[in-house]
Amino acid sequence: MNIQAINIPTSDDSQLRLDRLSGVAQRLLESCAARGATQAEVSCNEDSGLSVNVRMGEVETVEATRDRGIAVTVYFGQRKGSASTADMRDESLEATVAQACAIATFTEADPASGLADAQLMASTQREFDSWHPWEVDAAHAVDIALACEQAGRELDSRIANSDGASVSSSASLSVYANSHGFLGRERGTYHSIGCALIAGEGDGMQRDSWYSLALASSDLESAQAIGRRAAQRTLARLEPRQLPIGRVPVLFAAEMARSLIGSYIGAVSGGALYRKASFLLDSVGTRVFPEWFGIEELPFLPRGLRSASFDGEGVATRESPLVRDGVVQRYVLGSYSARKLGLVTTANAGGVHNLQVKANAADLDSMVRGMGRGLLVTELMGQGVNAITGDYSRGAAGFWVEDGQIAYPVDGITIAGNLKQMFNAIEAVGSDIDPRSHVRTGSILVGDMTVAGTG
Repeated sequence: MNIQAINIPTSDDSQLRLDRLSGVAQRLLESCAARGATQAEVSCNEDSGLSVNVRMGEVETVEATRDRGIAVTVYFGQRKGSASTADMRDESLEATVAQACAIATFTEADPASGLADAQLMASTQREFDSWHPWEVDAAHAVDIALACEQAGRELDSRIANSDGASVSSSASLSVYANSHGFLGRERGTYHSIGCALIAGEGDGMQRDSWYSLALASSDLESAQAIGRRAAQRTLARLEPRQLPIGRVPVLFAAEMARSLIGSYIGAVSGGALYRKASFLLDSVGTRVFPEWFGIEELPFLPRGLRSASFDGEGVATRESPLVRDGVVQRYVLGSYSARKLGLVTTANAGGVHNLQVKANAADLDSMVRGMGRGLLVTELMGQGVNAITGDYSRGAAGFWVEDGQIAYPVDGITIAGNLKQMFNAIEAVGSDIDPRSHVRTGSILVGDMTVAGTG
């Protein structure tokens, strides 16, 4: 394999390609109108990327991708039809419109269907410093991955094996347009370096990993630092112990804490609410968290992982609180779910944009000292969350804390509670924000949970 020949183009023609996609979107909208559609929307995207994986000093995979897609949705009154294609030829695009229109003739009218209201469309579009193509060819990417793995494997002789190291880079262009006259353009890049290592032998083997993710390659941690951190995390897990059943404070490390916020967002999202499949029905205006707690949506952050001027329906985004002083301020809605609930969209079609969780504590080390005795969770397993009742039960691994110090690693345990009670029992949120997610939270201390093992 000539890996040198596989690369991402170095010339930046992104604006020209966005122009082309914009032209395609406008032609498709005209075609939808000519076929009698009362409303229509079009999404066009182009994605390219490079990904390499190495293991034990050898190249395992090298993959270059280039994808594109066109999706057309039409509305005849409140009857909806959708179709998509990856073929940009005129005849294929026309066939896609015809198929969407044909599908609409067979669907039932839905009072909640249709575009978001015209007056809600974004009138300005910003750049968020999210476009940073990485001019890395496959050979260089392989060298980076090999250096990352080698740095981890050389740290300690107890690193006996590896699950490999990886380097990836991707670039995405997208256009959304609808028959309100809205046309939005976005472009973004994502880059990552990661490593997973194995320490010990036989039944005593432990695995852990680390990775760095950023919109610009200059913001990534160095390959050597990532490999060493993966090794340190793996070594720290050797000779784990079990725990007896009991109720103790549980401190979720920042990369685990964001799953708690994710469970909250799922519970206040429109789809769960109008289906009555949420433990937080009718929760706006009620206190769910402690009085000091807050979550803010910040869609305009420079280099934010989910910064955007508009949502997936063209609705203008805005900075606003989801939780203030522990009280639910609003739900997370697109136009369809909002109409089902008799409400107005919150510009969250396609998800939330850069959530910031309010901190009231310092870094993880200080939180461990302040906890005194309890469990630090650094890994979660399984999907044991009941969205209807809020019951929570997940496999976990991490470290037992005694006298404000990490005492020993633990694994094979289960942590359990109810999310409503867990949210109310949050005692602290750290300042140690994990930058690798659009959910920007530090470590979260829940004052009381059930912890069970076989010990």
